[in-house]
Amino acid sequence: MSSVLYDAQGPRAKRRNAVLTVVFVAAAAALLWWVFGTLKDKGQLEWALWEPFFSGTEAWSTYIWPGLLNTLKAAALAVIIAMPLGAVLGIARLSDHVWVRVPAAVVVEFFRSIPVLVLMIFGLALFAEYTNVSSDDRPLYAVVTGLVLYNASVLAEIVRAGILALPKGQSEAAQAIGLRKGQLMRLILLPQAVTAMLPAIVSQLVVIVKDTALGGAVLTYSELLSSANTMSGYYGANVIASFTVVAVIFIALNFALTSFASWLERRLRQAKKSTGAVVGANDAQIAGTTGTGTGGTI
Repeated sequence: MSSVLYDAQGPRAKRRNAVLTVVFVAAAAALLWWVFGTLKDKGQLEWALWEPFFSGTEAWSTYIWPGLLNTLKAAALAVIIAMPLGAVLGIARLSDHVWVRVPAAVVVEFFRSIPVLVLMIFGLALFAEYTNVSSDDRPLYAVVTGLVLYNASVLAEIVRAGILALPKGQSEAAQAIGLRKGQLMRLILLPQAVTAMLPAIVSQLVVIVKDTALGGAVLTYSELLSSANTMSGYYGANVIASFTVVAVIFIALNFALTSFASWLERRLRQAKKSTGAVVGANDAQIAGTTGTGTGGTI
């Protein structure tokens, strides 16, 4: 059976794909067995190293939960600030006015080109030198500042690309009925572009959540990953166990975020579908016509 994307596989292709599948599964199983054996030989699978996470709540209440809360706090603040700022910058880059479009482009290209870690370090120095923010709060402020400046610039490009991807007929039809540029953007373009932009936006939100770990690695911000480092030292150098638990938490958190975005995207697409109602000939009103003349209905 053929498809619009590819032809149906023949007997030789089926045999080749079956062989490749078996080889890949065998290689993956061998790799997992080697990793398992190496960890066992190094004593990393001993129950004493994993016990703090499965018996008692000390590890969770002292290290994991506070670190997770700090990660979510920094990520949430960055998202709340970066999303509207990115939308404004993205729309500004589409402005007809040069004095709006050029500065927005400069800001976006400048902060999009700098590593987010460098922005965090500059932010920490800025708050230490020119503000009265306490030393305990500076790491959080610096992490949020770096995440906002970088991700707002990336989100601006996502918004701009999503709007430009819409058919030109949408703008032309709106202008034909007399809508102004602001009304065109607010009522026509943005509602349609949101659905197309949603997967890219969610991918960037996942990046924000993961990049909070940079604050713990460099700025001593006590987020989830840095808490795992402290925890592994406290429980007898169970580095593998601690970072495995943290990795599972990050995977679950980002999976929940992408799952919610997929559900929201489906809802938005379903909401845009027509009801499919059919108007009968007797119900249609045509202005200025009758069956034989003008001024009536058919």
